[in-house]
This record gives sequence, structure tokens and C-alpha cells, in this order.
Amino acid sequence: MSSLDITFLGTSAAMPSANRFLSSIVINRNGTLFIFDAGEGMQYNFIRARFGFNKKILLFITHMHSDHILGLLGFFQTLSLQGRYMPIDIYGPKLIYDFLTENFRILNINLSFPVNIHVISDNEGILVTTKEYKITYCRSNHGYGICSYAYCLIENSRPGKFDIKKAKELGIPEGILYHMLQKGESIQFNNKLIPSNTVVGPLRSGRKIGISGDTRPSNELCNFFKNCDLLIFESTFGSTELDKAKESFHSTAFEAASLAKSSGVYRLCLTHFSTRYKDLVVLLNEAKSVFSNVDMAFDLKSISIPYRN
Repeated sequence: MSSLDITFLGTSAAMPSANRFLSSIVINRNGTLFIFDAGEGMQYNFIRARFGFNKKILLFITHMHSDHILGLLGFFQTLSLQGRYMPIDIYGPKLIYDFLTENFRILNINLSFPVNIHVISDNEGILVTTKEYKITYCRSNHGYGICSYAYCLIENSRPGKFDIKKAKELGIPEGILYHMLQKGESIQFNNKLIPSNTVVGPLRSGRKIGISGDTRPSNELCNFFKNCDLLIFESTFGSTELDKAKESFHSTAFEAASLAKSSGVYRLCLTHFSTRYKDLVVLLNEAKSVFSNVDMAFDLKSISIPYRN
């Protein structure tokens, strides 16, 4: 079984507040860190969260606005000063290449580790594929001329539950035959063919985590986030500021909750709050009027995601 934990390093929109840095989210899956956005100040909370400096890191940028990328340079320099040697793969809109290479050149930044920059050019697809999971992306809507993306971490299906009692009733000895059955292979035992599904249940789904970035809700995102175990969605405004949300291509708490309900997600966590809201209960109540299983993010909040079956 794999651990899967989400930590928020920054939860404020546009500008920091006294207790909230700018956007950054970490998914820690068995020690591999998937970082989504790097707003200013995120390195401070990264250190406080004690993730360590030489873990495998994949970094994903939702869009090229300053409150989502200005923490990159300081974060990289901190890792370098701590002696990091493992490479970092970073994915994002095409301008991420210019931003990093030009700043490295102008500031004469020489890191102790390689940075591999991967430019996203299509509207949707798969960025990373392994035996255990994949990272997918979908174009979001954060304004005309703004290239922005949402992301999902999707685990592959797991084997079904192994019925040890049934296996023992059939007299199958533990060891290699158990292993073969668990892998979905049929076995020959006592001159009989025993299919795997005799003792192994149906495949069980892995977990799915969705991250919206800054965006207006859309049908495309509704489909993209289908059946997420956890959806992290921006909630910059309340419904009284709907016109402002539309004008700036952000979402309200009500809209985020409505999309979560339509997408059939299990749990919703709101983030990216405008500093105009001193008490976020109004946003929480607004979301809960539509979708009951909703929570609010705050800096260094951590959420563990269990398997649901």
C-alpha cells in the first residue's frame, strides 16, 4: 500500500497575508514529491514541512502568473545550497522555459542539480506515466491569451482482494502459486486449472487527486475531474463577487462546489482565497450549501488520502 498525503504550502490569492503564502501544493506519494505551483515564500513552508532536500521532485506549473511562479528561483537556490544532486523535472506552459533560462542567466544561478524543463503545448494529455500512476493535464480557462492547465494524479488499478480462506480450502500452498494468482495468472494445481478470479476479487481502483489552478469552471474540467478522491479547487471569491470572478476568470466557492458535485468527486478542498475575506466561513458555508464533503485549505494543512475500497 502506498501513502498519499497532500500539504498546502501556500493558499492565498494574488498577494500573501499574515498567515498565508502564495499558491503551492505538494502531493507526497511514498516519498516522491509532486509540487503544483511555486508561489513566493513557498520554500519557507517547504522547509517547515520537513520534506527533505533530496527527494524525487516533479514540479507542475498551472500558469505563468507571478503568484504561482515567483517562488521557483528561491526554492531552487535553497535546494542547491542544501547540496541537492537529484534532478528536478518541471512541466508547464511554454513561457516557463524562457522564465527559468533567462533568470538563471541574468542572476548567474548555477545549481547543484539539473533542471529538466518540459513544455506543454496541447490542450490535454498525459505528462508522466509509470507502472503505478500517471499525471494528466487539461486546459483550463483563466483568461484570453493565458495558457493555463489543471492536473490530476491518477493511480493505476490495484489487484483485487486475495481470498486466503478460499485458497486454503482448495489446498493451494503459499508461495509462488499465491503470487501468480495475485498477478492475475491462472495456475495448474492437482491437475486442475484454477483461474485467478477463483480466489482474487475484481480490480480495485487507485486514488485520483485533481488540482484546478486558477480558472473558471467548465464542462471540460467537470469531465477531467470525474470521480476524484480529492479535488482541490480555487475559491477566490464568494457569490456576491460573481461578476468580479467572471471578469478575472476565477471561481466562487459556490461554483467550485457545484463542479465537484457534477463531477462526482468524493471530497473537495477549497484554496486560493482573496485577502478581502477575513473570515472564510462565509465561503465554506456557501460551498456546503451545494456539496457536503468540503473543507478549507490553510498553510501547512495536511490531508491523508486513504483507499476507498
